[in-house]
Amino acid sequence: MDVQLFADSWWPMWGGAVLGTIPLALISFAIGLVLALGVALLRLSTHRVLRGIGRVYVSIIRGTPLLVQLFVIFYGLPTIGVTIDPWPSAVVAFSLNVGGYAAEVIRAAILSVPKGQWEAGYVVGMSHARTLRRVILPQAARVSVPPLSNTFISLVKDTSLASLILVTELFRKAQEVASFTSEFLLLYTEAAIIYWIICTVLSFGQDRIEKKLEQYV
Repeated sequence: MDVQLFADSWWPMWGGAVLGTIPLALISFAIGLVLALGVALLRLSTHRVLRGIGRVYVSIIRGTPLLVQLFVIFYGLPTIGVTIDPWPSAVVAFSLNVGGYAAEVIRAAILSVPKGQWEAGYVVGMSHARTLRRVILPQAARVSVPPLSNTFISLVKDTSLASLILVTELFRKAQEVASFTSEFLLLYTEAAIIYWIICTVLSFGQDRIEKKLEQYV
């Protein structure tokens, strides 16, 4: 193993992670969560058309590969005159993907709250929207933390796909160095180690959050 190459590429790869991978994951996850909440509420709507819209969206996102979604946005849309730069394309694709998966998590979390909580809100004079905001969603948030955390960790790893549309992130940095040195096994293994470190830290944070939330149960 070329120890010097390993050491020289270590910090540039971390730079790709800090400046590319992590911001891309955070921004996409934040947008995706907002979208997921809206889609979850559509899925729970009493109106058949709204439920249908939410169901179709979730079905498309969950039924197609993320890589295909990414390519459709970056390479496909320009054929109809819609051109999006690499970074925004990645954000759009990852956000839409998170929205589809997280919507089902949030929907299940809302359904897990006992119906008596809705009735209690109505009894004290709250509207449906206020009961949802003040009573239901806080309880559903606690239930949804573990699966949503897993979704975020998976998203961090999935950001490596952005390298295929020339987004500069961790794996793209590994590809750039490997193309000059031809040390593919060494550099891709190094990238894997960095991904593992990031995901391990995130998993530790997830455990701490879950234990903190359990104190209030």
